[in-house]
Amino acid sequence: MPPSKKKITVLKQVCNLIPGNLVQKLAKKHGVDKQSRSFSPWSHVVSLISAQTTHAMSLNDVCDALKNHSGALLDIRGATPPSRNGFSHANRKRNADMAENLFWDVFSHLKTVDPTFGLGHNYAGIPRRFKRTINAVDSTTIKLFANCMSWAKHRRRKAAAKMHMRLNLQTFLPEFVVVKAASGHDSTEAERLCKDMRAGEIAVFDKAYIKFPFLYELTERDIFFVSRAKDNMDYEVVGQHRAPKGKIKRDEYIKLKGKTATKYPDRLRLIEAEVEIKGKKKLMVFITNTFEWVGNSICDLYKSRWAIELFFKQIKQTLQIADFLGYNENAVRWQIWIAMLTYILLRFIGHASKWTHSSFNRLFTVLRGVLWNYYDMWALLNSYGTASTPIRIRAAPEQAYLPGFSIKEF
Repeated sequence: MPPSKKKITVLKQVCNLIPGNLVQKLAKKHGVDKQSRSFSPWSHVVSLISAQTTHAMSLNDVCDALKNHSGALLDIRGATPPSRNGFSHANRKRNADMAENLFWDVFSHLKTVDPTFGLGHNYAGIPRRFKRTINAVDSTTIKLFANCMSWAKHRRRKAAAKMHMRLNLQTFLPEFVVVKAASGHDSTEAERLCKDMRAGEIAVFDKAYIKFPFLYELTERDIFFVSRAKDNMDYEVVGQHRAPKGKIKRDEYIKLKGKTATKYPDRLRLIEAEVEIKGKKKLMVFITNTFEWVGNSICDLYKSRWAIELFFKQIKQTLQIADFLGYNENAVRWQIWIAMLTYILLRFIGHASKWTHSSFNRLFTVLRGVLWNYYDMWALLNSYGTASTPIRIRAAPEQAYLPGFSIKEF
């Protein structure tokens, strides 16, 4: 059954999820409206969303495609196709804080439209016995070209930007994101990533985010944390929490020694467990500030941190955050924040249409293929993949007919 028709394109239906006056309001707030003459802030946002959904490889790629669809583009609240130089200038000069602000405002709007947005994602790696919010904290490095991007120098011949994130594992949606050059240490962003967490929630992160004043602050706020222990951590054992059993080799109370003792004066719990990684067993040491849950639950919590790696893999495989349309920091930030905006728009579309397929990649490719078509997006997604009347295959000699041979010769 062919998808039902609509008077507006699929791209317009996606962009209509952004509140009508929001972009202009943010453009005024960040001074972007004063920098736009022929190429409006709304046209800029739509152009970048189009670049994400079509996997555009260059400025020319975006500009040529939008010019070819200028009539349909104009129907998206009066958006116009950019010139190459105009698009490049907008990415370089217009304040990228506007894109960051736009992401969070649209995200908040979508959660207001449907408070259940994200619930029921059912990531298989979450320990089901935990009913409280589990936050995974981590970062991903986005490789850039060192000879073009001196602001992002990471190593001698490498350049990179870094995305730090706190991911809600129940919804598989970001709760806090920081985009910056990759030169700083991860621990410098720990406080920002967790500052709005509420009492009773759980934070799971790798040892790169360990900073003992930060961990003590989480404890003071009644937030639970689970992390790997640093190899050089100076501590003394002050008691046994539980006797070793099964894969749990140690479960002890510890106190820090030396200078770190003043930064975290309370007791911590140290668990050493045998964990299977890629079919091989390995001893890993965890620290936590909770003394209630059994050692196996602590191991399962840390294991659930892998979800954020899957999230990073998902957005890198679908969205356009590998090939950049501009070389300076501002242009890179614009592209990354609009990529995140595109992600939550598509996730909301999947949620609202009750998309039954588990793969976000599949949702992305379905919409990308019909972006400029006049299809009813919701009807298309609701009917996608459903069984139709199978084509009847005839097992007849005619199917094996070859030029130069008559049927009688077979």
